[in-house]
Amino acid sequence: MLDAFDRKILARLLADSDLTSAQLGEAVGLSPSAAHRRVGSLRERGYIAGFRAVLSKAARGNPSVVLVNVTLRDQREETMAAFEREIGDIPEIRDCFLMSGEADYMLHVEVRRDDTFERIHRETLSRLPGVTRLASHFVIREVFRRP
Repeated sequence: MLDAFDRKILARLLADSDLTSAQLGEAVGLSPSAAHRRVGSLRERGYIAGFRAVLSKAARGNPSVVLVNVTLRDQREETMAAFEREIGDIPEIRDCFLMSGEADYMLHVEVRRDDTFERIHRETLSRLPGVTRLASHFVIREVFRRP
């Protein structure tokens, strides 16, 4: 169960995970050691899955974003498992979602400025196991993104 301090800590870390225990404690009204203990407890209880660097677009090759709806030939467990095993190894795919509705999956693909979506589509996405249809949607502009 989360209390008010835990919720404040999570909100502050979501906004800036680089905070020291002293900064975090000051922001939420706790001592540095109490803030540190609570962060450890939140990790142990599974509320914090980890900390990572958020790379700038420049560090990621100034990518364009393409959202790709993927339809598989069927929804058998073996077909979906084979597809899911392979997509994890493709660096251009940032996110993959199992969907309801017309498509089976939606992929968030990043295309570096020195690459082309045509190459990724031809050499990678169309060769994934079970794929029968790919529908690509090019992002014009990111309006906002939550951390």
